[in-house]
Amino acid sequence: IPPHPRKSGATRLLWSLFGACLVAAVIGYKPVVIVHGLFDSSGAFVELLRFINQSHPGTNVSVFDLFDRSSSLQPLWKQVEGFKAAIYPIMQNAANGVHFICYSQGGLICRGILSTLPDHNVHSFISLSSPQAGQYGDTNYLKYLFPQFMKFNLFHFCYTSVGQRISICNFWKDPHHMDMYVNSSDYLALLNSERTNPNSTVWKKNFLRIKKLVLIGGPDDGVITPWQSSQFGFYDDNETVVEIKDQDLYLRDVFGLKTLNARGDLFLCSMAGVEHINWHSNYTVFNTCIEKWLV
Repeated sequence: IPPHPRKSGATRLLWSLFGACLVAAVIGYKPVVIVHGLFDSSGAFVELLRFINQSHPGTNVSVFDLFDRSSSLQPLWKQVEGFKAAIYPIMQNAANGVHFICYSQGGLICRGILSTLPDHNVHSFISLSSPQAGQYGDTNYLKYLFPQFMKFNLFHFCYTSVGQRISICNFWKDPHHMDMYVNSSDYLALLNSERTNPNSTVWKKNFLRIKKLVLIGGPDDGVITPWQSSQFGFYDDNETVVEIKDQDLYLRDVFGLKTLNARGDLFLCSMAGVEHINWHSNYTVFNTCIEKWLV
């Protein structure tokens, strides 16, 4: 006698749910920590949470309501300390480590955490459209924040002690005023060891505790400028983009990019057709660039 179709479907559903739970229990997916970007809050990541829950059921995912919206303009070192205090207990309870997905400005905050936390256990650091090499562009964000400035003259404000109290100035990198950037940047120039940093050796050792570095970005982003900054490319003084492997910070391996690449642990994922605000809600991005690293 063939099984009743409705009963058979219900049985299959139960078995598939049981199988998913069993997989989650056996594999023990590592917790995922998501750090938001400029003007964001935890509510922006509903789709990303759904993608993770569907592909890796049972994963513990944390998105923090810290430095939300206008508070995201606070200095990045202050944000690093705040996020570090919130994330550290999750790390302590994760025997097999955690994953970071860090979006936009959040990618720079995560670098600060990884550089200054000697006992972190971050497995995959997924940098999602983050200005890792700096920002230099007339975007809508810039026009909103600094309506009286354009990219060519923002250095007058950003490279002052007052400017450095605003997060975007912590990673504003004017290729035509590099001396001022190096001498004034309290955040990115230190992380990149472009400015003399007595902690550079220790920070590099800490950063290299990660097992994988995944750099995601694309040409239609519209905010990260140049878009290659999301993969450590940046402008020279002619505003020609120099790709990651020709960058001084890579060639001198100042904080570990070359070492990660030699280890086989540096991955670039580029995708066209994705605007900045859509990186974390685009399933193709998740499926292509993120999902496989969350194990």
